[in-house]
Amino acid sequence: MIGILDYGVGNVRSILNVYNSLNIKAEIIHNPNQLIICSHIILPGVGSFDKAMSLLESKGFKNKLYEQVILKKKPILGICVGMQILASKSEEGVKEGLNFIEGKIVKLNTNKPMPHMGWNSIKIKKKSKILEDIKDIDKFYFLHSYYYKKSVDRDFIIATSEYEHEITSIIGFNNVIGIQFHPEKSHQQGTTILENFYKKF
Repeated sequence: MIGILDYGVGNVRSILNVYNSLNIKAEIIHNPNQLIICSHIILPGVGSFDKAMSLLESKGFKNKLYEQVILKKKPILGICVGMQILASKSEEGVKEGLNFIEGKIVKLNTNKPMPHMGWNSIKIKKKSKILEDIKDIDKFYFLHSYYYKKSVDRDFIIATSEYEHEITSIIGFNNVIGIQFHPEKSHQQGTTILENFYKKF
Protein backbone atom coordinates (compact mmCIF):
# COMPACT_ATOMS: atom_id res chain seq x y z
CA MET A 1 0.00 0.00 0.00
CA ILE A 2 1.15 3.54 -0.77
CA GLY A 3 1.10 5.98 2.14
CA ILE A 4 0.63 9.65 1.18
CA LEU A 5 1.78 11.83 4.07
CA ASP A 6 -0.61 14.54 5.21
CA TYR A 7 1.44 16.68 7.58
CA GLY A 8 -0.10 20.04 6.76
CA VAL A 9 1.41 20.90 3.35
CA GLY A 10 0.68 19.50 -0.09
CA ASN A 11 -2.32 18.52 -2.15
CA VAL A 12 -2.62 14.94 -0.96
CA ARG A 13 -6.12 14.38 -2.34
CA SER A 14 -5.02 14.90 -5.96
CA ILE A 15 -2.28 12.29 -5.58
CA LEU A 16 -4.72 9.87 -4.01
CA ASN A 17 -7.13 10.39 -6.91
CA VAL A 18 -4.43 9.40 -9.42
CA TYR A 19 -3.75 6.13 -7.61
CA ASN A 20 -7.47 5.44 -7.28
CA SER A 21 -7.78 5.84 -11.06
CA LEU A 22 -5.02 3.24 -11.46
CA ASN A 23 -6.68 0.86 -9.00
CA ILE A 24 -3.57 1.00 -6.82
CA LYS A 25 -4.22 0.89 -3.09
CA ALA A 26 -3.20 4.14 -1.42
CA GLU A 27 -4.16 5.92 1.77
CA ILE A 28 -3.62 9.36 3.26
CA ILE A 29 -1.42 9.02 6.33
CA HIS A 30 -2.04 11.30 9.31
CA ASN A 31 -0.19 9.34 12.00
CA PRO A 32 3.51 8.40 11.75
CA ASN A 33 2.80 4.92 13.12
CA GLN A 34 0.72 4.20 10.02
CA LEU A 35 3.94 4.19 7.96
CA ILE A 36 4.68 0.73 9.30
CA ILE A 37 1.95 -0.80 7.12
CA CYS A 38 3.00 1.07 3.95
CA SER A 39 5.16 -0.48 1.25
CA HIS A 40 5.78 2.90 -0.44
CA ILE A 41 5.78 6.45 0.91
CA ILE A 42 4.93 9.71 -0.86
CA LEU A 43 6.12 12.97 0.70
CA PRO A 44 4.30 15.92 -0.91
CA GLY A 45 4.96 19.53 -0.06
CA VAL A 46 4.18 23.14 -0.94
CA GLY A 47 5.35 26.36 0.68
CA SER A 48 8.66 26.84 2.46
CA PHE A 49 11.46 24.47 3.46
CA ASP A 50 11.48 25.39 7.15
CA LYS A 51 7.71 25.17 7.51
CA ALA A 52 7.67 21.70 5.95
CA MET A 53 10.47 20.47 8.24
CA SER A 54 8.86 22.04 11.32
CA LEU A 55 5.57 20.31 10.59
CA LEU A 56 7.27 16.95 9.97
CA GLU A 57 9.04 17.25 13.30
CA SER A 58 6.06 18.48 15.31
CA LYS A 59 3.82 15.70 14.00
CA GLY A 60 6.42 13.01 14.71
CA PHE A 61 7.14 12.05 11.10
CA LYS A 62 10.85 12.88 10.90
CA ASN A 63 12.22 10.05 13.04
CA LYS A 64 9.68 7.56 11.72
CA LEU A 65 10.65 8.40 8.12
CA TYR A 66 14.30 7.75 8.94
CA GLU A 67 13.36 4.38 10.40
CA GLN A 68 11.18 3.31 7.48
CA VAL A 69 13.20 4.79 4.59
CA ILE A 70 16.84 4.59 5.67
CA LEU A 71 16.80 1.57 7.97
CA LYS A 72 14.02 -0.50 6.41
CA LYS A 73 14.71 0.73 2.83
CA LYS A 74 11.11 1.50 1.87
CA PRO A 75 10.81 3.55 -1.35
CA ILE A 76 9.98 7.22 -0.86
CA LEU A 77 8.95 9.80 -3.46
CA GLY A 78 9.32 13.48 -2.53
CA ILE A 79 7.28 15.95 -4.60
CA CYS A 80 8.10 19.69 -4.94
CA VAL A 81 9.02 20.91 -1.43
CA GLY A 82 8.80 17.24 -0.46
CA MET A 83 11.76 16.72 -2.79
CA GLN A 84 13.64 19.70 -1.37
CA ILE A 85 13.45 18.51 2.23
CA LEU A 86 15.11 15.25 1.17
CA ALA A 87 18.28 17.37 0.90
CA SER A 88 20.67 18.43 3.67
CA LYS A 89 19.79 22.13 3.93
CA SER A 90 18.30 25.09 2.08
CA GLU A 91 19.06 28.74 1.41
CA GLU A 92 15.37 29.33 2.09
CA GLY A 93 15.68 28.62 5.80
CA VAL A 94 17.85 27.55 8.71
CA LYS A 95 16.53 24.10 9.56
CA GLU A 96 18.29 20.88 8.60
CA GLY A 97 16.61 18.73 5.97
CA LEU A 98 16.07 14.99 6.13
CA ASN A 99 19.48 14.50 4.44
CA PHE A 100 18.29 11.38 2.62
CA ILE A 101 20.14 12.59 -0.49
CA GLU A 102 23.05 14.93 0.22
CA GLY A 103 22.69 18.33 -1.42
CA LYS A 104 21.63 21.93 -0.90
CA ILE A 105 18.49 23.74 -2.00
CA VAL A 106 19.28 27.09 -3.63
CA LYS A 107 17.21 29.92 -5.08
CA LEU A 108 16.68 30.10 -8.83
CA ASN A 109 19.07 32.64 -10.34
CA THR A 110 17.10 33.98 -13.28
CA ASN A 111 15.77 37.14 -14.91
CA LYS A 112 12.65 35.26 -15.88
CA PRO A 113 9.41 35.57 -13.88
CA MET A 114 9.44 33.98 -10.46
CA PRO A 115 8.32 31.50 -9.39
CA HIS A 116 9.07 29.08 -12.21
CA MET A 117 5.46 28.20 -12.99
CA GLY A 118 3.88 26.22 -15.79
CA TRP A 119 4.83 23.51 -18.25
CA ASN A 120 8.43 22.59 -18.95
CA SER A 121 10.20 19.64 -20.52
CA ILE A 122 12.86 17.50 -18.88
CA LYS A 123 16.24 16.29 -20.10
CA ILE A 124 17.06 12.77 -18.98
CA LYS A 125 20.59 12.51 -17.57
CA LYS A 126 20.67 8.89 -16.50
CA LYS A 127 18.52 5.82 -16.76
CA SER A 128 16.02 5.29 -13.97
CA LYS A 129 12.99 3.11 -13.38
CA ILE A 130 11.01 6.23 -12.43
CA LEU A 131 11.27 7.38 -16.08
CA GLU A 132 10.18 4.23 -17.84
CA ASP A 133 8.00 5.23 -20.85
CA ILE A 134 8.95 8.91 -20.33
CA LYS A 135 10.76 10.89 -23.07
CA ASP A 136 12.83 14.08 -23.10
CA ILE A 137 10.06 15.85 -24.98
CA ASP A 138 7.46 15.14 -22.28
CA LYS A 139 6.39 18.20 -20.30
CA PHE A 140 5.47 18.50 -16.64
CA TYR A 141 3.90 21.16 -14.43
CA PHE A 142 6.31 23.17 -12.25
CA LEU A 143 5.71 25.68 -9.46
CA HIS A 144 8.80 26.61 -7.43
CA SER A 145 11.44 29.25 -6.68
CA TYR A 146 14.17 26.98 -5.27
CA TYR A 147 15.84 23.85 -6.62
CA TYR A 148 18.14 21.02 -5.60
CA LYS A 149 21.83 21.61 -6.26
CA LYS A 150 23.95 18.51 -6.69
CA SER A 151 26.48 17.47 -4.08
CA VAL A 152 30.12 18.28 -4.71
CA ASP A 153 31.10 14.64 -4.26
CA ARG A 154 28.21 12.71 -5.79
CA ASP A 155 25.74 13.37 -8.54
CA PHE A 156 22.25 12.02 -7.90
CA ILE A 157 20.60 13.95 -10.73
CA ILE A 158 18.34 11.84 -12.98
CA ALA A 159 16.79 14.64 -15.05
CA THR A 160 17.07 18.40 -15.48
CA SER A 161 15.04 21.22 -17.03
CA GLU A 162 15.93 24.63 -18.42
CA TYR A 163 14.72 27.90 -16.90
CA GLU A 164 17.33 30.31 -18.22
CA HIS A 165 19.87 27.87 -16.77
CA GLU A 166 19.85 24.19 -15.92
CA ILE A 167 17.79 23.19 -12.89
CA THR A 168 17.24 19.82 -11.29
CA SER A 169 13.97 18.06 -12.08
CA ILE A 170 14.50 14.58 -10.61
CA ILE A 171 16.99 13.17 -8.12
CA GLY A 172 17.41 9.60 -6.98
CA PHE A 173 19.59 7.32 -4.89
CA ASN A 174 18.64 3.71 -4.12
CA ASN A 175 15.10 3.80 -2.66
CA VAL A 176 14.85 7.61 -2.48
CA ILE A 177 13.41 9.63 -5.38
CA GLY A 178 12.64 13.34 -5.54
CA ILE A 179 10.79 15.22 -8.28
CA GLN A 180 10.52 19.01 -8.46
CA PHE A 181 7.40 19.15 -10.63
CA HIS A 182 3.87 18.06 -9.74
CA PRO A 183 3.05 14.69 -11.34
CA GLU A 184 -0.54 14.88 -10.08
CA LYS A 185 -0.99 18.00 -12.26
CA SER A 186 0.96 16.70 -15.27
CA HIS A 187 -1.67 14.65 -17.13
CA GLN A 188 -0.77 11.20 -18.45
CA GLN A 189 3.00 11.62 -18.20
CA GLY A 190 2.66 12.50 -14.53
CA THR A 191 0.39 9.52 -13.97
CA THR A 192 3.04 7.31 -15.59
CA ILE A 193 5.66 8.52 -13.11
CA LEU A 194 3.39 7.84 -10.13
CA GLU A 195 2.63 4.39 -11.52
CA ASN A 196 6.33 3.69 -12.09
CA PHE A 197 7.09 4.57 -8.49
CA TYR A 198 4.72 1.90 -7.24
CA LYS A 199 5.39 -0.81 -9.80
CA LYS A 200 9.15 -0.44 -10.35
CA PHE A 201 10.45 0.24 -6.83
